[in-house]
Amino acid sequence: MKLSIKSIAILVALFIISFNIQAQQTDAKKTTSAADSLLNAMNGSPKSGPVIIFKSTRLVLSQTSETIKKGNLNFQVIHRFGDIAGKDGGPQTAFGLDRVNDVYIGFEYGVTDNLNIDLGRSTIGQLVQLELKYALLHQTSENSEPFALTVLGETGVRPYSSFPTFGSRLSYLAQAIFARKFSPLLSFQLSPTFVRDNTPYPNLPGIEQQFFALQGAARFKINNHMGFILDYAHPFSTFRDNTYSFKDPLGIGYEVETGGHVFTLNVTNANSVSEINYLSNSQQRFSRGQYRIGFTISRMFDLNPKKKITE
Repeated sequence: MKLSIKSIAILVALFIISFNIQAQQTDAKKTTSAADSLLNAMNGSPKSGPVIIFKSTRLVLSQTSETIKKGNLNFQVIHRFGDIAGKDGGPQTAFGLDRVNDVYIGFEYGVTDNLNIDLGRSTIGQLVQLELKYALLHQTSENSEPFALTVLGETGVRPYSSFPTFGSRLSYLAQAIFARKFSPLLSFQLSPTFVRDNTPYPNLPGIEQQFFALQGAARFKINNHMGFILDYAHPFSTFRDNTYSFKDPLGIGYEVETGGHVFTLNVTNANSVSEINYLSNSQQRFSRGQYRIGFTISRMFDLNPKKKITE
């Protein structure tokens, strides 16, 4: 289960860019402005304490280290269109806009500032996911903690497909997200991941039920409300490495914060939104035109009881 040269090159390049940009910063006071993140408003003053590394809880493929504040509800709609080019794309499908490959609708609720519970459903496989996400460490502005560490666990079930038992419908994912804001311009994270499908997905002879994967993602700030995202994942799977049809998921995105919304427009070869699905079964290749436009919309709602103002 060797990481390919191309995979290593992408991850190493992200590290090099991270440290180069960090080295170019001459301002010793690397604080985040009040307008720098939607999540700043949800988590208190940006001048001290935890650093807001990403603007939202999701990028193109990956989840981020961020959690939402206690009593807040984050509503997400994530969409993947059809192939832009290739035999299934082109002008006859409006370059993929006439087709829908996957739609994810999910809700993230802040049980505490550090603990979130998430529930969502994907079109592919009719996969319903329940997730717990906990922030163990926060990067601090005074650098007493140099990075953030968030762990998450997911259980997915495919309730409407044909399976012999209920247990065979289940899939599991466990992930640790190590993230750091290297400078006002660059945030980066690495996410070692474990996936288990009780019924292998896809169910092909010789494919593993469980495997490890590594995800890497970076956000490059354009201005206080916009950023560029690079997101990549590699499953460590002997079967997938030795089968030509499988390809590592890769996505690029443009992120915009508008008031209470975070909107991400992206292009990726991954059909699926769910980590369980795209890490297990990504067979689309950029070289065949099998890449698609997608978008993510996040809308935050504050469900905390309003305090009465007394004179």
